[in-house]
This record gives sequence, C-alpha cells and structure tokens, in this order.
Amino acid sequence: MNNFATWIEGKLSGPMTKLSNQRHLLAIRDGVISALPFIIFGSFFLIFATPPLPESWAVTQWATEHAEQILIPYRMTMFIMSLYIVFGIGYNLAKSYDLDPLSAAQLSTAAFLLTIAPTMDKELGFVLPMTNLGGHGLFVAMFVAIFSVETYRLSKNKNITIKMPPQVPPSVSRSFESLIPVVIVLGAMSVITVVFQLDLHTLVDKIVGPLVFAGDTLPGVLVPVFLTTFFWAFGIHGMSIVGTIERPLWEVYLAKNAEAHAAGEPLPHIAPETFFQWFVWIGGAGATLGLVICILLFAKSQFLKKFGKAVSIPSLFNINEPVIFGLPIVLNPIMVIPFIIIPIVLTIITYFATLLGLVNATSVMAPWTLPAPIGAYLATGGDWRAIVLVLINITVSVIIYFPFFKMYDRKMVLEESGETKEEIEHDMEK
Repeated sequence: MNNFATWIEGKLSGPMTKLSNQRHLLAIRDGVISALPFIIFGSFFLIFATPPLPESWAVTQWATEHAEQILIPYRMTMFIMSLYIVFGIGYNLAKSYDLDPLSAAQLSTAAFLLTIAPTMDKELGFVLPMTNLGGHGLFVAMFVAIFSVETYRLSKNKNITIKMPPQVPPSVSRSFESLIPVVIVLGAMSVITVVFQLDLHTLVDKIVGPLVFAGDTLPGVLVPVFLTTFFWAFGIHGMSIVGTIERPLWEVYLAKNAEAHAAGEPLPHIAPETFFQWFVWIGGAGATLGLVICILLFAKSQFLKKFGKAVSIPSLFNINEPVIFGLPIVLNPIMVIPFIIIPIVLTIITYFATLLGLVNATSVMAPWTLPAPIGAYLATGGDWRAIVLVLINITVSVIIYFPFFKMYDRKMVLEESGETKEEIEHDMEK
C-alpha cells in the first residue's frame, strides 16, 4: 500500500497541489471549514433524533415523538450550513485580495439570501424556505460569494466607490466604500430573483434531473452513485437531487423484495435504496468511513489528528457532512478523486456479489444511523455474509483512500510548518 501511495503521490501531487492552492478554491475550502463547529454540533442531534436502536425500545419511541424539538439545534446549524459558509467564503476571498473582509462577507450573505424568494403564509407573514440554506444550496452560495467579492474588487480597482474625507472614522468610511458594490450586486440578484423570477436552486435541479438513469441494471446503479458523489464534490447535496428522482423507484424495489421475502420467494431486485445505504455509502456519501480510518491510524498533521477524533463518532453513524465540509472534500482536487472512484468500485463489488447470490439482496429498511455492518445484517434479513461484504468494502475504501490521504496529510504538515504556497508546491513536486 505504501508503494502504491508513493506512485500516486509522484504522479499527482504537483498538479493537484497547484490546483488546490488556487485563490478561489482556497477561499471555498477555508469558508467551508469555518462552518465546521456548527456542522459537527448539529450532526449529533441527528443521532439523538434517530437513535440506532430497535423501534420497540422506549428511548427510540421517545426520540420519535420528540424529534421535532430535538432537531431544532440541528436545523439552526448544520441544516442551514450554506448561510454560514457563504459568509466564510466571502470573508476569506476578500482577505486574499486585501479587501475589507467583513463588508465582503456581509455582501455575499445578503446576495445569497436574495436567491431564495420568501413565501407568504397567512398566519406567519413572509416565510423564508430553509431547504436551500443547507447543503442543497451550497453550489449557488459558492457562485454568489465569488460574484459578490469579484464585483467588490472590480469596483475598488476602478475607483467606483464613494470616498470619504480622512477625518471620517475607518468603520464608517469602509461602509460607504462598499455602498456601490452593494447596489450593483444586490440589484443584480434582485433582478434575477424578483423581476425574472428565476430560482437558481431549482435551475440546478432541472439541469441535473435528465441525467439520472433509472433501473436495476449495473449502469442503472452506477449512474446515480457517480452523480451523487459528483455533485457532493461541488458542495451540492447529491442525494437530495438524485434521490428525489430515484427514490420512488427504489421504494418499489424494496417493497417487492419485502413481499418476496415474506412469501419465501427469490428477491426480484438487486438495488433498492438500502443497497446503496449499507454497502456503498459506508459512513456516508463517498464511503468516507475508510478515509476516517486512514486519518485515525496514519495522520501526522496535527489538524488531521484532531479532526479525525472529532468526526469519528458521526461517521460511524453515517453522518459525514463534518468530513465533506470540514476536511474538506468539497472542491478539494486531491480528495475528490477517491471520493468519486470508491463508491463506483464498491457498487460493482456489491452488485455482482448480490447477483451471484454471495449475499442476500436487501429487503428490510433498517434505521439509517446504524453502523454499516449491523445495518447491512438487518437489511438483508439476517444474512451474516452481509457483514463480511461490508468489512471487505471498508477495506477496499481504506486501500484506495490511503495514497490520496497521505498526499493531503503531507500537504497539511507543510502548511502547519509555515511554508508558503510556492514552497509547498515545490516540496510536493519533489
């Protein structure tokens, strides 16, 4: 495995490091990481609301009855992560240009909010839909933050600003300096959302929808897996898009498998949603439990050592937003490659293992927060071979993640040593 890691690092480290140090990608990375405390905090309440315990247990029943109240901290943190992230991206990108970071961050946040049209409720008045404030809206948030800061920078470089006398306090002066960029950016977003009534978030969904191929064939399971991780790589909640289209079909497959299982007949379908949940998304999208294991066992970077400990428990229960947005994997050229490749490999392994009868097809919907081996065992109706397959898939994910993790770990160690971007690129090319 070390030889494979060395070969991968020698071929990819230089180009990938240069790409990952690009100004806008760095701003996105740092903006996403800035929301990590909120994401980790919120993730624990997901576990509390859906405990990985039998439904008959009193604690599970209590959690189900009080899920709405339990999830309030989650909905105010992790559920609206894009609101925090767009602020962080705007702040960090402006800082890289030596612009006022606070003004740029506030402008980015306001512009992002203008992409989400409020609706009128008779009792509550205007209500802001929260769905697009979460991971589903992150692609739009990135675009809006970059557009806002670049417009701010262009206005300042072209002197399209309001200059105040030297006697005016700096805080007041900065506010007036950003007034014209605010008018330009928010005016443009208002025209898009209010005048043309264009929902940028819905537009992303419509572009993606026709790409999803439904079916129980090998291509039919590979395409949703690829699209899910591909969109996650850009910060878009892949399953919220792909799953919306595929889930009705997956539910039919699961229902028919359950009927056949109850009747003692062969299960007709290979890939209900539980196929992906327990054998592909091990630890969450991208099978990131394997990456967390690499971090816990082999990390040398101080950040990664602490990060691995912080995300290990949520990852065990299949909550990996802290990994996706905290490492981050989003727009990380080094980690995106295995993040997309590994689920494809695991899908192929699991598909043929099921097709050849080496493991039962899934026919039971187990609580999604169960650790993968337990969930797979229950989903397959108590097939012990499912546990073996999950362990094989975890091992495969660790092996594939390892060389890319080593490359990223080395990069983080160099950053922690205080080296400049140019020095890091030079060291990575050696």
